[in-house]
This record gives sequence, structure tokens and C-alpha cells, in this order.
Amino acid sequence: MKNEGATKALTISRFFTSQGKNPLKEIEYASRDCRITKQDGSLVFEMKGFRTPKSWSQNASDIIASKYARKAGVPQRDEKGELIKDENGKILTGAEQGADQVVGRMSGCWRKWAEENGYFESKEDADTYEAEMNHMLINQMVAPNSPQWFNTGLNSAYGINGPAQGHFYADHKTGEIRKSEDSYTRPQPHACFIQSVKDDLVNEGGIMDLWTREARLFKYGSGTGTNFSALRGEGEKLSGGGISSGLMSFLKIGDRAAGAIKSGGTTRRAANMVCLDIDHPEIESFINWKVEEEKKVAALIEAGYSSDFNGDAYATVSGQNSNNSIRISNKFMHAVENNEDFDLLGR
Repeated sequence: MKNEGATKALTISRFFTSQGKNPLKEIEYASRDCRITKQDGSLVFEMKGFRTPKSWSQNASDIIASKYARKAGVPQRDEKGELIKDENGKILTGAEQGADQVVGRMSGCWRKWAEENGYFESKEDADTYEAEMNHMLINQMVAPNSPQWFNTGLNSAYGINGPAQGHFYADHKTGEIRKSEDSYTRPQPHACFIQSVKDDLVNEGGIMDLWTREARLFKYGSGTGTNFSALRGEGEKLSGGGISSGLMSFLKIGDRAAGAIKSGGTTRRAANMVCLDIDHPEIESFINWKVEEEKKVAALIEAGYSSDFNGDAYATVSGQNSNNSIRISNKFMHAVENNEDFDLLGR
């Protein structure tokens, strides 16, 4: 970034590291058997011999191995760091084998992106940045959001890629918005997105289009939030002469989709935020949604259908995959203070 008027490139000072030393190789590691189990003891995930720092807890090791380590497509190396090949000379691929691999691919990718965009004053500054990030990450001093762990560096470190999934990016040279050419050259490393929805069934920006966009975000480990107040309430008239099935019927579809996809394809629940304005015709049904579903769960458990919150009873009811909130207006609060009526408005 040497051009006149450009932002000054960064110089990075060392705080935790020394020049010429790799923090990821200065750590003492332990080989751990990592597993996630259900309450009944049945196995959800297991990876034996996953490498994490000795200072890490078993719980931290279980989390990074089960949630964040890439499970396929990673070139495998032996103890000397040499690529492992089969009898035909083809490189064997599999899962990431240690926390140092996961950390190294992220910090290496961040460095690569920063260098490509002229962030650093010199190569020495880039070296310092990468080393400092490695030290802080491997020592649990800092941590990025989940989609960074899931996606960042898979292409630059391992050459992993796939077909485009409908993402867009801003070209840093032209400022233009472009469609991504593939899955991982420009991955989805952002934690949460705010999306809108129109009162339209199938067109772009409408209800069914939102479920597709949500699925795209959940697939790569991100969360999404939407205010659904534009959708008509149950019984409101449609342009074709019929009546709307209502907001709650569509929210149940979105809830089931989120539960099926999960976040990043792992056991982590999808992060789905649902918001509704206080003057929506179905606001009371929305407020009581989870309460009423809990009553169904209680009845199913009492009937012997399930024994705990991980069982089939909760998998049967709706409203389990979203965090619901209400947008309350000043007008409503004034009505409460003055004990006045408050009107719900058809859409």
C-alpha cells in the first residue's frame, strides 16, 4: 500500500515470540483420544490420537477434534512431516491430526490474505504477525469465531475446494460485488448474518428463498437472524383470493430446516435468531410457542415416548432450533404505563 493517500501498511512488534522460532513447535503436546457421548453413554464422535498441547483440558481437546478439525481431504504426513503416499504414489488424505494443524492453517491463511492486500510493511512484519497469532491461539489466549475454525485456510493450506454455493464477495480492487467461483478460495468465515424476508412465497427475497439462504449459512457454521414482521398473520387475505396460513406455520418450517442441517455439518446446533415486532397479529402465538411445545414434550415423556431432553420427544416438537425475541416499541410501553389498549396490525 505504497500509493499516495493510501492507508499506511502495518508494522508488527513481537510480544510473545522470537524471530526464527515457530511457536507451534515450542509447545509440548499430548496424544489424546477425543470423544463426544450422549447422556446414555452412546458415542456421537471419536478420534483417537489427536494432538493437543499438554496444557489443554480434555474438554478443550474433545471440542477442537469434534467440532473444528477438518475430517476429510487433508494430506496426511508422517512423524517427520513427509507426505504419506499409497503404492501408486497418490497422496493419502484424511482428517487433521492436531490442534497445531488447525491453528497453523488459519494463521497462515490470514497472513496470506493480508500480504495479498498490502497490509504489512515488510515480510518481517508478516512473519511476526503469523508467529504471534500462532502463539496466542495455541496457548488459548485468543480464539476466532466458529466459521473461522471450520473454513479458513482449507484451500490455502490443503488445496481443498468445491463447487460454488451461491456466495458473493466484494472485489477489493474494484469494489464490485461478484459471485464466488468456488467454495473455499474465498470461504465463509463470518459468525452471524442479518437477513431480511419479504411477504412472498417463492420469489427472490421471499420466505422459501430465505430458507435456502439460511441453509447456506448453517452449512458453513454461521448463524443468521431475521425479523419476520413483514409476513402476514394467519387468516389474512392473499392476492389470489385465499387466506394466509400465517407466520407461525412458516416459522415451523424454518425451525425444522435448521435442526436438520445443524451448523457446519457437526453436532453443534444451528444458530437461528427469530425476531417479531410487538404489533404483529400472531405475537401472542409467537410468545407462547415454546411454552406450548414444552407441554407436548411433557405429555410425550409421561407416556414413555422419551426420557430426557436429548430424546425423541424434543425431536418431535417445533421451536427447538431458534432463539426468539420481540421488538417492543415505545408506543407499546406507553400503553402499558397508561393501561391503554394496544392494536395489533394486519400486514
